[in-house]
Amino acid sequence: MRVYQFHHFGNRDKNLIAGLATVNPFLLHSGLVMAEANKGEAHETVIVQNRKARHDFEVLDRFETGIVLRGTEVKALRDGLITLKDSFAAVERGEVFLYNVHISQYKGGNNFNHETERVRKLLLHRNEIRKLTGKTEQQGLTLVPLKIYFKRGKVKVDLGLVRGKKEFDKRHSLAKRQADRDVERALKDRHK
Repeated sequence: MRVYQFHHFGNRDKNLIAGLATVNPFLLHSGLVMAEANKGEAHETVIVQNRKARHDFEVLDRFETGIVLRGTEVKALRDGLITLKDSFAAVERGEVFLYNVHISQYKGGNNFNHETERVRKLLLHRNEIRKLTGKTEQQGLTLVPLKIYFKRGKVKVDLGLVRGKKEFDKRHSLAKRQADRDVERALKDRHK
């Protein structure tokens, strides 16, 4: 949902221009109409997604966490220099840490550049950490980062509480996804 501010039009033309701006995005950039995001909206810019995790694991619960980073790491993330291959999180001494996340060194960084695969601390509330501790220790579940993204200028990690899939579960989910695609394709062809 967008709120429009009008600079060169009277009140009677607001509805007309707002309708045209949703149809023709050129009006938003022309200087006549200026779009402004609502305060409640949170624009997310996805940096990287862990697609392999969705294939290998069944996601039971998700947590949005902050992450402690150095300046050159944030700049490298803005350039997209990150991989989540084989990454996981663990609860240790009442804190959550992220392992095996490779953030390449920032080209503009000098001798103060960061280590590429250091352990990074995740920021969660104390009650969320207690919940994760119980589930990972007692039920044998794992914490895996599903995606890393920018939200309101801050780096966030979408942390998933997951259970490993067996080989037949993977085949079953692939067959189900293929069947859903076939049904959608058939419905699309029928409506033509």
